[in-house]
Amino acid sequence: MTQTDPNAATTTANVVPFSGARPPELVRFDRHELSIILRVYGRQVASGEWRDYAIDFGRERAVFAILRRTGEAPIYRVEKDPKRAEKQGAYAVIAQDGRVLKRGHDLDRVVRVLEKPAKVVG
Repeated sequence: MTQTDPNAATTTANVVPFSGARPPELVRFDRHELSIILRVYGRQVASGEWRDYAIDFGRERAVFAILRRTGEAPIYRVEKDPKRAEKQGAYAVIAQDGRVLKRGHDLDRVVRVLEKPAKVVG
């Protein structure tokens, strides 16, 4: 049997929706951009160079982090930063030590820095 406390205040809260309030937009890679990145990533996985990746969508930038092994720090990061789009280009490849290896407006050209040069067999 349940008893109620006669001294307890019985108030109800009114929920007021904020029609203009929206969650902040996140910067994301679109399908075409992910296709370009995953094409390069897939080649390096097939060659045994890379094993894992992580994707982070934030308010200011999107990051595709490339890892040699699961649980390690990323060896490369492919970043999309729309604030830099007009000046230096929205895309950048950044090395583990923080050096910007390539930056530009064309993602396909920027990620080419990650491809290993072909070895001469002979």
